[in-house]
Amino acid sequence: MKKSEATRLNILQKAFELIYVNGYQTTSVDEIIATTQVTKGAFYYHFKTKDEMGLAIINELMIPSFKNTFIEPFQSVVNPLDAIYNLMYSLLIENENLKVEYGCPASNFTQEMAPWNIEFTKALNLLSQQWESTMIESIEKGKENSILKAYVNAKEVAVFVLSGYWGVRNLGKLENSKGVYLVYLKGLKSYFDTLK
Repeated sequence: MKKSEATRLNILQKAFELIYVNGYQTTSVDEIIATTQVTKGAFYYHFKTKDEMGLAIINELMIPSFKNTFIEPFQSVVNPLDAIYNLMYSLLIENENLKVEYGCPASNFTQEMAPWNIEFTKALNLLSQQWESTMIESIEKGKENSILKAYVNAKEVAVFVLSGYWGVRNLGKLENSKGVYLVYLKGLKSYFDTLK
């Protein structure tokens, strides 16, 4: 990796960490510069504006990470409900990078930026649509293989799971406790039992 590429990646990674903890609106370019220890000129060489950097965080850091975490687990699954539950458990209980007190990075970005910036809305919508489509495809295969009841509506299940995940991340943030995650996981398991 060239020095210039390494500098750009460093800015994005450090900015992502600051934004995850403090929020996008309240994180200033000056804070990002101080944390990354690059010059203002170096920052503006890579990004014309803070919003350009924010979009790069979504497109260059979050989307590839999202694919690894949210999409790839479904590539070779037999039971989609087990895959979804295991993913939720891993994200909510085991993942050390996602802190209960800070919620979900994608959800946070959506709440802060989607109403105000159409480019953020498009990029974030791509994230949720990819996850939703992957779950739908997996659930449809589960129906074809008689793992799930034939009448199960795959889109309803996917939207329920996705909205439940984002919602429980916000509840966890409010309570600063993983206790609400356990309640969600128990309810999710009970719901999934009705689909088999």
